[in-house]
Amino acid sequence: MTKTPSFDLLIVGAGPAGLSAAAVAAEHGLCVAVLDEFPEPGGRMLGQFHEENARWWVGRRAAEQLIEKCRVLGVDIRCGVSVHGMLRTDRRWIVRTTCGSLTAPRVLLATGAAEIPQPTPGWTLPGVMSIGAAQVMANVHYVKPGRRGLIIGVNVLAMAIARELSVSGVTIAGIVLPERSSVSGKDALPEEAVKRLLNLAHMAPSPLMRIGGKLGASLGMAGAVSRFFPRGGMKIWDIPLQLRTAAISINGKHHVESVTLADITGAGEIIHGSEREEQVDFVALAGGLYPLAELAAVAGCPFVYVKELGGHIPIHNENMQTPAEGLYVAGNIAGIESARVAMAQGRVAAVTICRDAGALGKDQEQYLHEAMEHVRRVRASSLIQFHSGIPDAREQLYKKWEEEAWI
Repeated sequence: MTKTPSFDLLIVGAGPAGLSAAAVAAEHGLCVAVLDEFPEPGGRMLGQFHEENARWWVGRRAAEQLIEKCRVLGVDIRCGVSVHGMLRTDRRWIVRTTCGSLTAPRVLLATGAAEIPQPTPGWTLPGVMSIGAAQVMANVHYVKPGRRGLIIGVNVLAMAIARELSVSGVTIAGIVLPERSSVSGKDALPEEAVKRLLNLAHMAPSPLMRIGGKLGASLGMAGAVSRFFPRGGMKIWDIPLQLRTAAISINGKHHVESVTLADITGAGEIIHGSEREEQVDFVALAGGLYPLAELAAVAGCPFVYVKELGGHIPIHNENMQTPAEGLYVAGNIAGIESARVAMAQGRVAAVTICRDAGALGKDQEQYLHEAMEHVRRVRASSLIQFHSGIPDAREQLYKKWEEEAWI
């Protein structure tokens, strides 16, 4: 009978949180394995880059540094491996994968996030993809998703990746809203789109726009801004942003050939007679992100809904512990934030795990305090802010943990 491989720590997810945690845990002597269903480690970092404080943050570079550090420390990184089951027994987790079972007393879930589908009539045509798929094609595989494309959906993901695609040499015809429906809901309203953009004022390409955006957000001027937003849109990073235009349908016989656009009212209603065709050969749908947390549910972890963190997330404290014994979370499974925040959370989770395993020594509480402070600093300075009110939502979540006395 083949013996089940055993480790001190199993990490599911080789993205920013998982790799960061693996490096810290291995530094303190733990035997660590990282599992990921993607063919190579790095997660979404491999396709991410953005300008921050007049410098470019390149996700691939950050991933390569973490991967090399893990390699030197002897971390066992296994890619192309899917996890489909978890069971706690005899003070250990049995993790069932497509390559057999593994065991460890502690498991860190760093599974990241998934995109929210935003269907538009014609979305099954070849050439229609999620905004994340367009990012992976252009920035990971270096294949342009098309010559000229349109982005449907206005959110931080759309804005950040639109610029990445533009820098990568992909022509973006515009960023428009989805048509109002039971699926798109408030995402199709110009005022809601303006609210999201005002919360992203720090990303604006000019100082004047940043100041104006912050002022508008502080004064609650989203409604006024949406009413006076130019009907023809305005250019951000030379990309037309059209907040009073909706995509009605994606057209083509065998592949994407055009998108039918129309002007809309403040209530998201189509202004008849304004319909027109935009010639494009690909469409990217930007519906946002939600925590990919199914494995936490399989493991028996309770959940809580937090809108500011992207939806339903496993209950956890600031140490990244969950109520399930020996189970920890870090990164977007614990709430949608940037890769830099995920890396900082991975460090906190690893420090907590090492403390629980007795591998930190006498300064363990100070070490943990410093790691948590680092998360707060990174969160406060992070350029990519998916939702407003994240710090307050975090405080409420951690307060709920203390009140419920989960552990």
